[in-house]
Amino acid sequence: MDVRPAGIHHVTAIASDPQANADFYLNALGMRLVKRTVNFDAPETYHLYYGDRAGNPGTIMTFFPWPDAPQGKIGAGQATTTTFSVPEGSLGWWAEHLASLDVHTTRPAERGEEDVLTLRDPDGLVIELAASADAHDTDPWDGGAVPAAHAIRGIRAVTLTEQDVEGTVEMLSGQLGFRLVDEDGDRLRFRTNAGADGVGTIVDVLADPRAPRGVVAAGTVHHVAYRAPDGPVQEAWRQTLENAGVGVTEIRDRCYFTSIYFREPGGVLLEIATDGPGFDYDEPLLELGRALRLPPWLEPSREDIARHLPALEVPR
Repeated sequence: MDVRPAGIHHVTAIASDPQANADFYLNALGMRLVKRTVNFDAPETYHLYYGDRAGNPGTIMTFFPWPDAPQGKIGAGQATTTTFSVPEGSLGWWAEHLASLDVHTTRPAERGEEDVLTLRDPDGLVIELAASADAHDTDPWDGGAVPAAHAIRGIRAVTLTEQDVEGTVEMLSGQLGFRLVDEDGDRLRFRTNAGADGVGTIVDVLADPRAPRGVVAAGTVHHVAYRAPDGPVQEAWRQTLENAGVGVTEIRDRCYFTSIYFREPGGVLLEIATDGPGFDYDEPLLELGRALRLPPWLEPSREDIARHLPALEVPR
């Protein structure tokens, strides 16, 4: 059974103020709130999912917003940058749009053959927009603040920063089946087996021996999830990792997918998540993100959970 990854499923980060987080990802980046739920392991905080129209795998950015979260430190042993794909020729529009919202950006810079715009979200999380001609089997959200012609197509890449890349490279190219496709100074580019034009097929490994260790808190990535098409492939992943001596969790039910978790040698937390059941599992596609959804085992505590969550206003 082929257990190589088909691309990124989602990236999950830590935020502080849930309202500021929603305002930024809905209004500045034009994404859709596809699920408003809670952290299943700590239901006193939201778990907010943003993506394309249906929250297709490869488009999803999620957040645990803790209002009192301390500021994290971006550094080694973390996914330090999340890169979204936008259509070729749209970075000029994005620069003007973000400037109108007082979001500071760098000037588009060329990285190899890519034009890139860099910015930070309200908690300091590093985001890139990369102009890409790659084909993306996604459904851009056109019901928000960004026209469909310029809308985010999906997650293009993540960058892992490592003090020592040897173990990370060994896992990526060994147990995880990534291909090294480019070397540019201290940056190594890997791709999954999905080819050159799929969603979330790129992993950049940045070697920085002097980088301080990162601290996961507000403004940092918590974990990066890769895709398994179904449960049997996910179980094969788990067995492959376990047989290789990697500490991997049991399969965990996240309602909209199931998950396993493990760390790569540099310390970045990785997840393998199934493509289904999907975000319309418990509400219609047209209603995604409008109401608080809870897993069945938390429903008996709905009133208490809702009472302790901060207010969150999202335009219909």
